[in-house]
Amino acid sequence: MTQDPATVGEPHEPTPAEHEARDRVRRRATGMTHHQAAGALDEARHAAGDLADADAGTAAEVAEWQRITDLLFDHGGPYSVEADAYVQGELTARRGGQVGA
Repeated sequence: MTQDPATVGEPHEPTPAEHEARDRVRRRATGMTHHQAAGALDEARHAAGDLADADAGTAAEVAEWQRITDLLFDHGGPYSVEADAYVQGELTARRGGQVGA
């Protein structure tokens, strides 16, 4: 996946492939400890190869494993979507800002 250098790091609307990859990672990560997530991140990086050439879904998968691994670094417990503030904010935004919907 080649990106325009001027847009790297800029927010964008995730593609369906990116949403699917992130959801798949979150399901797999549920219950994992930091060390388990770090192992999965290493596997994802290895499978992806050069991320500059990876498709959007693969890049999103690696990025989500990185985010979850970072989250669990000082968490002390297993990963849970319900306890992930980023995911909860994303779900609220998908529902159009309706809290509790």
